[in-house]
Amino acid sequence: MPIPLSVPPRVLTVAGSDSGGGAGIQADLKTMLALGTHGMSVLTAVTAQNSLGVQGAWELPAEAVRAQYRSVVDDIGVDAVKTGMLASAPLVETVAELLADAGAPVVVDPVGVSKHGDPLLAADALASVRTKLLPVATVATPNLDEVAQLTGITVTDEAGMRRAAGALLAFGPRWVVIKGGHLPGEPVDLLTDGSEEHWLRAPRHDNRHTHGTGCTLASAIASHLARGAGVPEAVLAAKAYVTGAIEAGFPLGAGIGPVRHGWRLRDAD
Repeated sequence: MPIPLSVPPRVLTVAGSDSGGGAGIQADLKTMLALGTHGMSVLTAVTAQNSLGVQGAWELPAEAVRAQYRSVVDDIGVDAVKTGMLASAPLVETVAELLADAGAPVVVDPVGVSKHGDPLLAADALASVRTKLLPVATVATPNLDEVAQLTGITVTDEAGMRRAAGALLAFGPRWVVIKGGHLPGEPVDLLTDGSEEHWLRAPRHDNRHTHGTGCTLASAIASHLARGAGVPEAVLAAKAYVTGAIEAGFPLGAGIGPVRHGWRLRDAD
């Protein structure tokens, strides 16, 4: 008798491409594979990007994004969605409209700038992120630069993280993860829905090769949600995965190398 093949949880990333392979769609799909899910993609933009920065970016037309999404979701279905680089207000609004009836958890990584400080979201798209995209998010995962862009709050300590979380929750996501890795000291993230708080702490590894951490975290959360975990459980597991990937990050090119998405398999390398 043939052995029945089970279908892994289906996770869709709606994001831009990183030609260097460390972030964006490429990091998302690697993370999804590493965590036992089937990754699918809707490409929003193409970047010329390497370890030194972003040399160019070209967004896709809204109709191309819509067609990709409908092609995947209407046939294959989806158990969780992760969004990343959306580039412009029209793309943000198109994606938000599509996700409004996704029927699956949505993790929004409100990508504003690259690891090297290159802008990846038009300034006039911030209002659309606040009013259209964040309200459909199950979890939003901004870093401190994105917090400042979206709320005007400059976070310098844990009390500031709590204030920023409140401001972001007011835009409508069910949960937010304020990523505090840019603060001095041991890295700490705050997960909250406004009523309960989870402070997620981890050791700081002496490794500058951290390209793709934000994409990886959001994709890991989406993967665990697709597997049936609740939000706190999914975020805690994703944090542990990313911490290991940072520790195993490696040099690539002349700049900042990527995290190692397959770090749990490294003994077999």
